[in-house]
Amino acid sequence: MGHANFNRIDRITALFRKELGALVHDAVREKLVPSVSVSDVEATRDLAYADVFVTAFLPEDGESAVRTLNDLAWQFRMELAKRVDLRTVPELRFKYDDSVDRGERIEGLLRGDMVLEQVALDITRKPAKPAKAAKTAKRAPRRKS
Repeated sequence: MGHANFNRIDRITALFRKELGALVHDAVREKLVPSVSVSDVEATRDLAYADVFVTAFLPEDGESAVRTLNDLAWQFRMELAKRVDLRTVPELRFKYDDSVDRGERIEGLLRGDMVLEQVALDITRKPAKPAKAAKTAKRAPRRKS
């Protein structure tokens, strides 16, 4: 039963992801919410709750979008109940998914490092100006003890 139950939950969360993605998209189009999209849905096994993760087009809009989505969660739940053939539809909890932001920040840092490495390579490739010959004192060879 355990294995079949997990497959059922996976199918249900995939359905929720699709339907909630469309509902959130409509809310964005109607200017009720800043530009966000549903990135994932995780439901509890008893389907009491579903965490709906969203990413924002502009990361600074994420917090206000999640607040608005949570204010509208009951309406989304009622609409979802009309669209899916389930006895119970979980309570929806919208959360901000910052993994995309972190990924872009990491990518930016990597790009920045690569730019710095390129600058360092360019500097080392440029011919150095002839420096005045510096006198260097020769050291006496070290004796082995």
